[in-house]
Amino acid sequence: MIDLAAIAENWRRLGAQAPDAECAAVVKADAYGCGLAAVAPVLFRAGCRTFFVAHLAEGVAARAILPDADIYVLNGFRPGSEPSYRDARLRPVLGSCEELTEWVEGAQGALPAALHVDTGMNRLGLSVAEALGLAADAVFGRAGIALVMSHLVSAECPDQPVNARQIAAFADIRAAFPGISGSLANSSGIYLGREARHDLLRPGYALFGGNPTPYAENNPMRPVVRLETPIVQVRAVESGETAGYDARWTAPAPRRLATLSIGYADGYPRSASNHGHALVEGVLCPIVGLISMDLIILDVTAVPDARRGMIATLIGDELDLDRVGRTAGTIGYEILTGLGSRYVREYAGA
Repeated sequence: MIDLAAIAENWRRLGAQAPDAECAAVVKADAYGCGLAAVAPVLFRAGCRTFFVAHLAEGVAARAILPDADIYVLNGFRPGSEPSYRDARLRPVLGSCEELTEWVEGAQGALPAALHVDTGMNRLGLSVAEALGLAADAVFGRAGIALVMSHLVSAECPDQPVNARQIAAFADIRAAFPGISGSLANSSGIYLGREARHDLLRPGYALFGGNPTPYAENNPMRPVVRLETPIVQVRAVESGETAGYDARWTAPAPRRLATLSIGYADGYPRSASNHGHALVEGVLCPIVGLISMDLIILDVTAVPDARRGMIATLIGDELDLDRVGRTAGTIGYEILTGLGSRYVREYAGA
């Protein structure tokens, strides 16, 4: 179940942190696995007018759903792709001098673009020195740059010194490009304070219920995703019996086991084997044995009436995205974007 009303409310909550800025929405990876076709119109109706995707193909898909939005494509500008950007009215995020030159030569400034400056990630973007050198370059004036942006390295950890360094470096960039909007804050960056927010906020994960403030006691976002599946079989095992591939779990006493028809082929991580949990009738039941491609085994001994057809919750209530990610040795982002195509996605609050 995906709560569309909660996504819209999360967008409003994030925007309220910086009422003088515009709040965009990052909807890459099929809106973080929640379904772009369902999510994007809800955000647009809520007031969102600027969207970010990762790839050109995602941008083309988003344009078909959002005819009147501004859509930026984050992950580099490929040579020869100008016609696709022009046809779909997409805005490239230019991250090198080569990309900038090719955009000017191919699109001739007919469409707006963004300039990505690397302030510490060492992943994509011009260096600060390269960007400052462009400020007076004639080619920059022909590029139609509507936005200067960078990406925070460790915004979810506010005490990390790299945050202050990036904020200072980006302030220098903004000063070199007066009159052009700036964007630095991702979901967690919104909570780093006024100096990180600038003109355009770029939340992604938090829109979908992820916690942008993991250092705080409470998640300020409403939960969005609930993953449920029925028990397909229940069996009794004796002390000393094993369960699952490679016999990685042994019953310490007589137990009752329930099997769920879900596995790593559905994006539920194998690394949660013998660590993760599901809720059955509100009771936290441990995953036992190795998670296989299509099946998970639970120890439901604590739920005496557990039976075939009873619902098990793998994401929801106390099993939020971040807890599920930590238990599996990963992050909630990976859990969310990994949810596979075999799930039936039901929407509420449209």
